Amino acid sequence: MATTPFSGLQTAMSRSCIPSSQRSNVMAFSGKSMVGSWNKLASVCHVSSVQPFQRVFTSSTIKFERIVTKAMSDSSQKSLVSGLPIDLKGKRAFIAGVADDNGYGWAIAKSLAAAGAQILVGTWVPALNIFESSLRRGKFDESRVLPDGSLMEITKVYPLDAVFDNPEDVPEDIKTNKRYAGSSKWTVQEVAESVKEDFGTIDILVHSLANGPEVTKPLLETSRNGYLAALSASSYSYVSLLKHFLPIMNPGGSSISLTYIASEKIIPGYGGGMSSAKAALESDTRVLAFEAGRKRKIRVNTISAGPLRSRAAKAIGFIDMMIDYSIANAPLQKELSADEVGNSAAFLASPLASAITGTVLYVDNGLNAMGVGVDSPVFKDLDIPKDQH
Repeated sequence: MATTPFSGLQTAMSRSCIPSSQRSNVMAFSGKSMVGSWNKLASVCHVSSVQPFQRVFTSSTIKFERIVTKAMSDSSQKSLVSGLPIDLKGKRAFIAGVADDNGYGWAIAKSLAAAGAQILVGTWVPALNIFESSLRRGKFDESRVLPDGSLMEITKVYPLDAVFDNPEDVPEDIKTNKRYAGSSKWTVQEVAESVKEDFGTIDILVHSLANGPEVTKPLLETSRNGYLAALSASSYSYVSLLKHFLPIMNPGGSSISLTYIASEKIIPGYGGGMSSAKAALESDTRVLAFEAGRKRKIRVNTISAGPLRSRAAKAIGFIDMMIDYSIANAPLQKELSADEVGNSAAFLASPLASAITGTVLYVDNGLNAMGVGVDSPVFKDLDIPKDQH
C-alpha cells in the first residue's frame, strides 16, 4: 500500500493526494497586511538558479508590527534584527509527504523556506507527475508566496513511497503498476542515497505523511491487514526515514513528524487503526529522540496538529464537523491555519529549540487541554465566555 501526504486530520486515502486546480483559502498579500501568521517570518530563501521550477525575484526587506520571533533577513544585511531570529540560512530540509499546496507538509516547507532553508521534498510516486506539472505551470504560485513577496523555491522533488524500505521490499504488482511507471529509486533507502549523492547532507527531516486504508471503519471492524497497513504507512515509515537519513544528517539537526490527538483521546470516526498508529508515532518519537540524540545529536519531536480543511482530510468525511467542534470548544475560538503549524515546525527546527527533544508539541488552539465539550447542553446555564464574532 502506498503512502499519501499527511494533512488535516492526519490521514489520507490513497487517491486524495492528487492536487486539484481549484484551491480554496488562498493566502492574500498586500503592502499593509498578510493573512494568517506569515507576518512572523521573513524570507531568506536562496536556491541555485539552475534548479527546476526556479523563478528569480528580488527580495525586499519588510517590517511587520508585533513581531517577537522572525526569520533573519537577507544574508547580506549588516544591521541587527530585533527580537529572536529564526535563522535557518545554510540549512537543508527534506520534507516527506508533499503532493499539493494545501496540507501541513506544504506549510512547513514554506515556513522553513521563509527562515532561509533550502527545500527538498519527497512526493508519493503516483502523485509525482501532476505535482511537478502544477509547479512548472505556476498553479501553485499564489500559495508559494513568501512574506517578502518572492516565491518559495523547491530545489528538487524526489519520488517517494515510504511504505517500502528498499527495492527488495517492493512486490511485483507495485513494480508493474502503471502509476509507478517512469519513476525509479523511490524506496526510502534509495531516496536517502539519492539525496546524499545530490547534496551530501541535510539538517532537517520532516515526516508529513500517513495513510489508513480502512480509516472510516470502527476499530472492531478493522481487518488485520488494514490495521497493520495504517501502522506501516503512518508510524513505521517515520522510523525508516530517520534510520536511513540519520547518517547524512548534520549533528545538531532536527527531525519532526505530525501526529493527532486521537493518539490519546477517543475520536469517533477516526478508525482503521489510525489512532493506534498515532500513539505508536508518539511513543517512537521519545525512543528515537534518545537514540538519534546519542548517535548524531539529532533532536526528534512531533507536532500534534488540530484539524485542517485540506483535500486529504476531506477524504475522511467529517473534517468540517471536527473544525466546527474545535472552534466551539477550544480555548482559542478560531480556525487553525496551516501556517501556524508551519511556523511551529520552523521553531522546532531552529537553534531556539536546541534543548527540546522527545516532545509532543500541541498546535491546536488548546483543544487538547479540554476535558469536556463546552458546547454541550449540560453547560447551557454556565456563564462560559464565547467569541461573538
